[in-house]
Amino acid sequence: MLTHITVKGAREHNLKGVDVAIPRDQLTVITGLSGSGKSSLAFDTIYAEGQRRYVESLSAYARQFLEMMQKPDVEHIDGLSPAISIEQKTTSRNPRSTVATVTEIYDYMRLLWARVGIPYSPATGEPIQAQQVSQMVDRVMALPEGSRHYLLAPVVRGRKGEYRKELAEWQKAGFTRVRIDGTFTEIDEAPALDKKYKHDIEVVVDRIVVRDGIQTRLADSFETALKLADGLAYLDPADPPVEPAGTEKTGVAAALEKAKDRAVLATNAPPGRICFSEKFACPVSGFTIAEIEPRLFSFNAPQGACPACDGLGERQEFDEDLVVPNHDLSLAKGAVVPWAKSQPPSPYYMQVLSSLARHYGFELTTPWKDLDPAHQRAILHGTGGQAIVLRFIDGKRSYEVRQAFEGVIGNLNRRMAQTESAWMKEELSRYQAAHACETCHGARLKPEALAVKIAGEHISSGVRRSVADAYAWFGSLEAKLTPQHQEIARAILKEINERLGFLHNVGLDYLHLDRTSGTLSGGESQRIRLASQIGSGLSGVLYVLDEPSIGLHQKDNDRLLETLQRLKSLGNTVLVVEHDEDAIRAADHVIDMGPGAGVHGGTVLHSGTLDSLLQQEGSLTADYLSGRRSIPLPAKRRKGNGKKLTVHNARENNLTGVTASIPLGTFTCVTGVSGSGKSSFTIDTLYAAAARALNGARILAGKHDKVTGLDQLDKVIDIDQSPIGRTPRSNPATYTGAFTQIRDWFAGLPESQARGYKPGRFSFNVKGGRCEACTGDGLLKIEMHFLPDVYVTCDVCHGKRYNRETLEVLHKGKSIADVLDMTVEDAVEFFKAVPGIRDKMAMLAEVGLGYIKVGQQATTLSGGEAQRVKLAKELSRRATGSTLYILDEPTTGLHFEDVRKLLEVLHALVEQGNTVVVIEHNLDVIKTADWILDLGPEGGIKGGEIVAQGTPEQVVKEERSYTGHYLKPLLERSPTLAPPPLGGGVAASDGGGLEEKPAAEAKEEAPRRGRRKKVVEGVN
Repeated sequence: MLTHITVKGAREHNLKGVDVAIPRDQLTVITGLSGSGKSSLAFDTIYAEGQRRYVESLSAYARQFLEMMQKPDVEHIDGLSPAISIEQKTTSRNPRSTVATVTEIYDYMRLLWARVGIPYSPATGEPIQAQQVSQMVDRVMALPEGSRHYLLAPVVRGRKGEYRKELAEWQKAGFTRVRIDGTFTEIDEAPALDKKYKHDIEVVVDRIVVRDGIQTRLADSFETALKLADGLAYLDPADPPVEPAGTEKTGVAAALEKAKDRAVLATNAPPGRICFSEKFACPVSGFTIAEIEPRLFSFNAPQGACPACDGLGERQEFDEDLVVPNHDLSLAKGAVVPWAKSQPPSPYYMQVLSSLARHYGFELTTPWKDLDPAHQRAILHGTGGQAIVLRFIDGKRSYEVRQAFEGVIGNLNRRMAQTESAWMKEELSRYQAAHACETCHGARLKPEALAVKIAGEHISSGVRRSVADAYAWFGSLEAKLTPQHQEIARAILKEINERLGFLHNVGLDYLHLDRTSGTLSGGESQRIRLASQIGSGLSGVLYVLDEPSIGLHQKDNDRLLETLQRLKSLGNTVLVVEHDEDAIRAADHVIDMGPGAGVHGGTVLHSGTLDSLLQQEGSLTADYLSGRRSIPLPAKRRKGNGKKLTVHNARENNLTGVTASIPLGTFTCVTGVSGSGKSSFTIDTLYAAAARALNGARILAGKHDKVTGLDQLDKVIDIDQSPIGRTPRSNPATYTGAFTQIRDWFAGLPESQARGYKPGRFSFNVKGGRCEACTGDGLLKIEMHFLPDVYVTCDVCHGKRYNRETLEVLHKGKSIADVLDMTVEDAVEFFKAVPGIRDKMAMLAEVGLGYIKVGQQATTLSGGEAQRVKLAKELSRRATGSTLYILDEPTTGLHFEDVRKLLEVLHALVEQGNTVVVIEHNLDVIKTADWILDLGPEGGIKGGEIVAQGTPEQVVKEERSYTGHYLKPLLERSPTLAPPPLGGGVAASDGGGLEEKPAAEAKEEAPRRGRRKKVVEGVN
């Protein structure tokens, strides 16, 4: 029996012939510096080979439908299982993809509502049911004996037309009488109908006197009526009952009155009418549901999707705040941006505004915020059909037109509908924002689907719950059902509750089921897939995960680790690439890659238990875990420059009217459990409001009253983890702007000057200097149909991307292709005499990216690497000292040592007078902050408030703060950095702020970094 996965001679990317044995059916963590080869070993070698072997075992027909992977550069791998990769880059951007659909919870919900749901009439609120003919007969026989009735087939209901042909056909079929618009008549005496008006026509199928013995005749008559009127039949009394004055109406008559009161139904139906339907139909309004099947509840199918928004739940509409983004501007200064920036500038628009000002009596020089709201509405939405005098000047001729004004937004809507220009549509769309659909109010479904309810709730109400709320509601649902429905629903509810339980266990209980996948972070997306895999119940599988702890507060980490242990206990091998200390300590087996990054890494420093790792010499991971190295506390907390940035009454998502201040000139951390409102406060509100005010960005800020203190800043920069480019042609050199300077520099060399080469000659994106055989890619793609596509090195340029003549231009023996293939570290040395290029490369190295290639494809960079490339680009610009930097979890993918380097860079920014705001869970970052805003106390609806704010020392005193409880031990035991030298900058002991202790002292302190307490006592 195989007990290990044995890898021999792995050389993928920077791996240096790695040999390693990974125990099967165990939890193994691969750790090490960023760029040391962790992902190359876990994903590009082990997972790739496991997936490839499984797919190759399938038939050629099946293989043509599967994405196949290249054989990794490895000599041999033994003991592999079918492999499943759970990465962070799996989030779908499709607006139709939600948490409920990704986890298959919505599929089970559709089945549940289709099989157990009861349809209710929107008109009366009463349940509606399908009826059999026998039930209809029984209903009639229950009426008073001797009562007389007409059985009618409603063949035309509220439709325009003359219906001459139809009347003739009914007469030919043997029917003699009809009722047209409430009046009985013989068919051959029917009046001519006006085709411009709506009509109601009912064919008289039978005249009935209720008495025993008519059941067979009645059944035949019902079948005839139902066939004529597509499943509907009316029974009207021949002698309408006369109700005494003051008699309270009940039954159908009461329902009819109720429907009329709701303005839902306008009908000439006589009192006492009974409506029968063999389909689901309201007996009063005629509201009908053809069939109740799972597809009725799908917003991705035409049978269920709201026709107004096509099942998206929202529509793109012109937004007032994007049309008039700056309320301090006047109309004369261009407050109405689409009109002020129209190309070419149109005098028509200003003449229209002048006419409006003259009509309503306001000045064009008045700031928008000071205009009367009624005048603002008239400008944006028009005069509502009221004609006004519009005065125009055409050359030397002036004229007046009296007409209604359509409004700026009406004008934009008309232009969007009429234009066929893609450029114009794109330009106008910049002033649009998503708004809830007015028809379905965001429910995404047709009224027929929303009419079906379980325990008083339609399916849209179910998906608008958070995971925690849905778990409680579905858990108690079975008790609310009838015994028959309990039998039907039991198996479905089991599947729903299991999946909700898995989401709860991986720390995602705050997510709402209708949240779109595109708004999830990489860590949230990964944990959703992890929950789905546990739900599948597979065993004997190799699971490869990429940092599942991303975005998790320490409070939620234990639940995640329990989930990984459960995955292992099912009989699976779990391989995790991770930097989190808790995960490393929970592992059965630890592999440490290193010793450095890039070309300095690619070897296995340790493969074994945690205890043996802690004794490992030359391992930075071991140094930090054992306490021999640590990130020190700052000598003193900055007070800032005395000014502050304040967000007033933030109410976006789950924020509960939060008002909080950030001291300017400080390093501030926004903390809190997952789902507590950190991103809603920092990104959706603070950044969006600052970007609108300072950068002129056209984005909508989250709901809030105002942000004060922005006048103290000159710009705001958001550095997120989105890719720096979506094509292989984008790379760190192009993104930072260094490649332009590199091309200019090569074009300035004597050889280039002699040949007349311009900078464009050294671009691989345009014709001229690139290799045309591979169009500058360096690779040729060979399609192999049902085999995987093969990428072969271009045999003309041999992967260099450029043609021979371009590559003949050399400096120090290096061509432009050699420069792109250099590491950033090598490029710093190579360009040491070219300050523009050197400084950009040095900044990449300073943020810990010295190991990446200058021309490395953007698609191969991780989210953390992409974020640091962006950070390096911003750092290479001239600092103003008045910039607000906002970063969202910058420690993603970073080793302890990389975190230390990043902190040096961020604190250096603050030393220059800038303000840095970071959303973060990493305690080593939080402990160095000057100021903390801790949100919570829980996630979702139980969060959204400021639990604690102040210095780390103040936050740890707040009993309700989970962050404070986990932070307290670190503040008590971390070493303190020496005071910074005069002149600012971050002081550095042992290379910049890193504290190293003698081995004996470190050994005594090692237990302090032990596993964090599972339960935090005293936290409400």
